[in-house]
Amino acid sequence: MKLFIREQLPLALIYILQLLVILLIYRLDGHTDWKISLYACLLSSCLFGGYLVYRYITNRSFYQKLTTPLSSLNDLKFSPQDAPLPESLEQFQKELIRHYKMDIYNYKHKLDHHIQFINQWVHQMKTPLSVIHLMVQDRDDEFSQSVKDELDRLKKGLEMVLYTARLDTFDRDFYAETLDLSELVKKVTSSQKRLFIRNRIYPELAIEKGSSITSDEKWVSFLITQLITNAVRYTEIPGEKVVFRSFIQDGKTGLEVIDHGVGIPKSDLPRVFDPYFTGENGRHFQESTGMGLFIAKQICDRLGHRISIDSVSGSGTTVRILF
Repeated sequence: MKLFIREQLPLALIYILQLLVILLIYRLDGHTDWKISLYACLLSSCLFGGYLVYRYITNRSFYQKLTTPLSSLNDLKFSPQDAPLPESLEQFQKELIRHYKMDIYNYKHKLDHHIQFINQWVHQMKTPLSVIHLMVQDRDDEFSQSVKDELDRLKKGLEMVLYTARLDTFDRDFYAETLDLSELVKKVTSSQKRLFIRNRIYPELAIEKGSSITSDEKWVSFLITQLITNAVRYTEIPGEKVVFRSFIQDGKTGLEVIDHGVGIPKSDLPRVFDPYFTGENGRHFQESTGMGLFIAKQICDRLGHRISIDSVSGSGTTVRILF
């Protein structure tokens, strides 16, 4: 109703101005009977009011639709009416939605091809990495150990690219099952033994026996791997430990990953889950990408888990996952 009044207000003002001009002309022409003039104004106003009522009734749903917030594109449809303005606008919107959906489809098609290309590229890169690993696995000299370390870094980088590309198609690659948390963490830490040995950091498992979770093993393993990588990367003192501890909160099983590294400044904590945010530590550790915790948060959100982080600069960091 407010929109209708705002639209018709200029017309009403022009109509009143027109009546005043006509009355003035009659007055200047010598007509002094104000009753007839008032009667004429009344009849004209009734006709104008009838026109406004007709206009509002025929376009009522149109005005209501324009003043109601949209929840989806389907809300753009108007109720059948004979008024030309709503019909023309509805036809215009149908064309607009058609072009919009076509653009969305084209962009989605390009994105799918891009993701497919990334997946193929990652798998192609894994082949030469595996060959190089076979070439140096039986050698223990310093050069071979350096090659193995770089292979591990390349492998982690490729996995990050692959899992990041798959986040948008998460539902296509998801399988929930009951997992033994202790066995899962043992498996992941064992796969990262070269990382621990290279940095002389040691894992310590303090997980209650029988602790079980329901999740996707592959995604959770990648999630824990990211936390291990961060914990080891930001622990500078050799001989320190990364502790894996289970806990119960609100009847749900959780996992804490505790390191005794450089910690995170308090000012950086609110942004640690933002993409590409490296913070103050990123200025001192060149390998920081700002993507590890971001991907961890995205995975937890899609799996229905909660992730939180506490840290004291210079004292270490604790990351908690509540399954």
